[in-house]
Amino acid sequence: MIDVKIPKPNAEAMAEAKRNWAKIDEKGFSLGVLERMIEKLAGMGNLPDEFNPAMVLMCGDHGVCKYGVSAFPQEVTLQMINGYMRGTAGATVLARHAKGKVYVCDVGTAFDLSHLDNIYDYKVAWGTNDFTQGPAMSEEQAVKAIEAGIAMANMCIDKGHNLLYTGEMGIGNTTATAAIAAAFMGIDSKLTVGRGSGINDARMLIKQKVVADGIAFNKPEAGNAMDVLCKVGGYDHAGLCGVILGAAARGVPVMIDGVNATAGAILAYGINTACREYMLCSHLSSDLSHRKMLEMLRLYPIIDAGMRLGEGTGASVAIPVLAGALKVYKKLIG
Repeated sequence: MIDVKIPKPNAEAMAEAKRNWAKIDEKGFSLGVLERMIEKLAGMGNLPDEFNPAMVLMCGDHGVCKYGVSAFPQEVTLQMINGYMRGTAGATVLARHAKGKVYVCDVGTAFDLSHLDNIYDYKVAWGTNDFTQGPAMSEEQAVKAIEAGIAMANMCIDKGHNLLYTGEMGIGNTTATAAIAAAFMGIDSKLTVGRGSGINDARMLIKQKVVADGIAFNKPEAGNAMDVLCKVGGYDHAGLCGVILGAAARGVPVMIDGVNATAGAILAYGINTACREYMLCSHLSSDLSHRKMLEMLRLYPIIDAGMRLGEGTGASVAIPVLAGALKVYKKLIG
């Protein structure tokens, strides 16, 4: 099992930040959720002059991809990773805009990535099992994938990064996300299955059936993060869960990006609820289950622009906005 000790934020530092906003904000809450995020950062002791962000991009493939649940074949996972290495993918372009360093980790792809430089190799398996026929992974595999995420978080923090954010790649991952969301929250999967990569009506019916079949076959226990992860999750979700837990254990904030990363966040919350205090939210995805998961975590997004790419893109857009709010705060309090 995963056992991480997460420090409590400094409640007095948060209260002081709130009082400071009250002094400088005549109308009150003028910067909206940005003010609350600055208060959370104050509680972590993390009000730097500049953010030094790191995007931890966890990659894993999904056994249910074979059913045609995505608009793209599984090979696109490899194509996108090649794009990250070249720096030509949208995720890496936006990361440069956010002054973020991108760290790509193979925690469970179906491809041999040994020929690619700068890939962090924590491969647990060559993709998950087909969860309509049994569990997606064993508990041992789930623990290894979470530990990979914790290791990545520690590495980034040791390199001097003071803000981590989540990225993910794995064709078919929104199918596993829909299953995680429905199973963990104990709700009907019809309320969590979205169009992901922009699938048509025919693929949507397939996706809905795959998620419903996986939950019916495995019967994951609502609220039991490890059970849900093992039965219907992905290695990318497990890795992101580990990144969140690892950062929180070090008192470092993590900006959660998109619906897949938020599935990783609810798993991390299920393992240790204290990690929520170190989560920030970048944006509201257009995917169906995202709002429900954010409501459960009581996280409020900076941006609502109908984005659905994932891969850390929403966080790359949101981080400069948060950085601007931090500059305002620090300037006005002298």
